[in-house]
Amino acid sequence: MLTIRKTTTADIEAVNQIYISARSFMRATGNPTQWNGVYPNSQDVAEDIRRGIGYVVCEGDEIVAAFAFFVGEEPTYRRIEGGAWKKEGPYGVIHRIAVARHGLGIAGLCFDYCFRACGNLRIDTHRDNRVMQRALEKSGFAYCGIIYLASGDERLAYQKTE
Repeated sequence: MLTIRKTTTADIEAVNQIYISARSFMRATGNPTQWNGVYPNSQDVAEDIRRGIGYVVCEGDEIVAAFAFFVGEEPTYRRIEGGAWKKEGPYGVIHRIAVARHGLGIAGLCFDYCFRACGNLRIDTHRDNRVMQRALEKSGFAYCGIIYLASGDERLAYQKTE
């Protein structure tokens, strides 16, 4: 049985290992530049814990996925090009989602968890991250346009609303 809970400091190394694995998976599936280098890393996980926005998915005692989720404004979502957000008002944001086992619907479980908490969700992904794009569309997210990270890198923006 899969459960979702807040990330704790005891989880940092396990979550960091999932992110390391996710970077390799992305490179192997045609997404060589998203999360290159050492992002996300244990410092990012620790900051998510400090902010109270870090979550893990567990199967028994094993962590099988991690993500950040909060309800509030994401500054990089203020401007969107080539489209528009489907709904304004308060929204939830999902970042840094990664799973240890693919093809089991774990990402969909995370999306459903967040949607129950806030029926207006926004998320972004790299243009080359076809695996995430399919997972988002399968979970009812709609493509809305292009947003830009603080670094200037573009991302495809998606939203799911009630």
